[in-house]
Amino acid sequence: MQSALKRNADADAAGSVTPTSNRSLAQNLAGFGTLAEGLDYAAKGVTGFNFYSPRGALQHVLPYAELRRQALSTARKLLSLGLKRGDRVAVVAETGPEFMAVFFGCQYAGLIPCPMPYTMYIGGKDSYIDRVAGMLAAAKAGTVITGEDLLGHITEGAARAGARRVLTHAELQALPEAATKLEPFRADEDAYIQYSSGSTSNPKGVLISQQAIMSNTRGILRDGMRINPEDRAFSWLPLYHDMGLVGFCLSPAMGQVSVDFLATTSFARRPALWLKLMSDNKSTITYSPSFGYDLAARRINGDAVTLDLSRLRIAGIGGDMVRADVLEGFAAHLSVAGFRPQAFLPSYGMAETTLAISFVDADKPIRIDSIDRSALKHEGRAIPARGASARSFVVCGRPMEGSTVEIRDERGTVLGARAVGRIFVRTPSLMTGYFHNAEATAAVIGQDGFLDTGDMGYWLDGEIVITGRAKDLILHNGRNIWPQDIEWAAEQIEPLRDGDVAAFAVENDEGEDEVTVLVQCRLQDMASIEALRHEVSAVVHRSAGVECKVVMVPPKSLPFTSSGKLSRAAAKQKFLSGEIAELSALTLAAAPDSLEAVH
Repeated sequence: MQSALKRNADADAAGSVTPTSNRSLAQNLAGFGTLAEGLDYAAKGVTGFNFYSPRGALQHVLPYAELRRQALSTARKLLSLGLKRGDRVAVVAETGPEFMAVFFGCQYAGLIPCPMPYTMYIGGKDSYIDRVAGMLAAAKAGTVITGEDLLGHITEGAARAGARRVLTHAELQALPEAATKLEPFRADEDAYIQYSSGSTSNPKGVLISQQAIMSNTRGILRDGMRINPEDRAFSWLPLYHDMGLVGFCLSPAMGQVSVDFLATTSFARRPALWLKLMSDNKSTITYSPSFGYDLAARRINGDAVTLDLSRLRIAGIGGDMVRADVLEGFAAHLSVAGFRPQAFLPSYGMAETTLAISFVDADKPIRIDSIDRSALKHEGRAIPARGASARSFVVCGRPMEGSTVEIRDERGTVLGARAVGRIFVRTPSLMTGYFHNAEATAAVIGQDGFLDTGDMGYWLDGEIVITGRAKDLILHNGRNIWPQDIEWAAEQIEPLRDGDVAAFAVENDEGEDEVTVLVQCRLQDMASIEALRHEVSAVVHRSAGVECKVVMVPPKSLPFTSSGKLSRAAAKQKFLSGEIAELSALTLAAAPDSLEAVH
C-alpha cells in the first residue's frame, strides 16, 4: 500500500485533477453485473475522484485505476483479519480516498460495507455515539474502520454494540495482505447496507443487492442524467447518505465520470466554495437539497459575477421537498454567472429504492403546479388555483424505466390524475429488505412487491408531484428526523416523565416543516415554566440539531391510542384546532388546584 500512497502523493504534487474524458475508453453506462466489475472497467481509463480541502485546495487525486489498486490491497488486508464472506464491515464515511478504498475493497473481498455518519452535526458527542452504537448493533458488524479524529467516539459506540474490533485506516493499511484468491461479490449477492435515516434507538439498515444498485445506477446515468463522455460532476453531499453515496460515488464510477468532492463540513462552513470550484473545474453536474442552493446563493454575494456556471447542465434537487422559490432565487442571483434555470433537475427517491425513483426530463424548465390549499387538505384533490389560497408544488418527473408507481387511497384503490394519495413503488432497484428485521420489512413491502414510501402525492400528466409525508417522520433541510428521538431526549429533563412530550412538524406558509414540541407541564409559576421551555429547546437542539417551537401545555393534554401509545397525529390535529392550548398566566390562575393535584 505504501507504493499506492506514494503514487497518490505524486499525483497530488502535480496539482492536476483527473481528466474529464476518457479518450481511449468507450463510455459504458453501468452495463455491469456488479460494482467490482464496474470499477474494473473504469480503471482502464484516466478519470476518477478528486478531493478538495476546506479552503478549496486540491488535496487528493484518485484515478479509478489507483482506486482499484488500493481496493484490491485493502480487500486482502481485511481478509487477513479472518473475516468471512458476507460479514459486515462498518466504515466511517469521511469524504476522502480512505473510505473509497474500504468500500470497494469490501466488494472485492465479499464483505458487506456499512457506511457510518462522519459528522456530529445532528446533536453532539452523546447523540453521535448513540447513533453509531444503534447502527452497529443493527448491522451486527464486528469490525469498524474509522479515522483517527473519531476513534474515541467510535470505540465507545462499538463497545456498546458488541463490535469486537475497531481499526483506524492507518492500522488497517499496516496489516499484511492475506495470501488468498479474492472472490468479489457475484451479481446475485448483496452489495452494502445503507443507514440514511431512522430512529437512533431503532435504526433500520437498508440492504441493497448488486442487482438493485446496478439497476438504479443504470437508470440514473441513462434516463435521469443522460450522461455523456464530457460530463464532470461535483458533490458536497455526505457519503453515508444515499444521495451522496449512490448519486455521486457509485453511479459516476459505474459511468467512468470524474467527480470533484468537497466535504460536507467544508460546504457547511463555506457554501459559496461549492460554486467557485464548479466554476474553476467546468462542472456539468451537481446535486443538492433545496436548502443548499439557498445557502450558496446567500453567501456568494457580489462574487457571483466572477464565476462561470454556463457549463452546468444538471443542477439536481432531491433529499427534501423541492422549493420553487429557492430555485427561482438561485437562478436570479447566479444568472450573472451564466447559470441556466433549465439546468434544474427535480427528482424523487429514497434509500429503500437504492436512490432514484423519478426524474424530470433533462434540459426542460421546471414545472410548478399551483393548487387550492383547502381542496388539498379537505378533499384530497389537487385542484388548480391562483392567489393567496394556492399552494405551489414542483413536479418531480416520470418513474424510471422498469419502475411502477401507484398512488392509492386509504382503502388501497389506485387513484387517477390530481387525486392525492399514498405513493407505492415497485422497482428492480428495491431493497432486499431491512437487514435482520423481517417485521419492519413486512410493514413497508406488500405481497404484491410494492413499497409503501410513506409519501403523499398525485399524478399530473404522467409525472409525480410530492405533497408531503404520510408518516410521523419530520423532514428538515434534507434530513429525516424521528420524533421519538426528540421526545426521548426531552423526557430526560426533570420533572418530565415518559409520555409528556409530543414532537411533530407543522408546515409553514413556504411549505417547510417547522418542528413543534408539545410539553405537558405540571409547574405552576411562569418563571419556572419559561426556564423549562428553554431547557427543552436546548436539549432538542443538542440531540437533533434543529431549532424548534416548544409549547407548554397542561397535564393530560396529549392524546393516546387504546393501546397506550402516544398519537402524534391526534396531538397535532388538536393543537392546530386549538383544542390543546398553551399554558399562560391566565390559565394557571384559572385552575391552580387541578394542576397541583396532578403534580
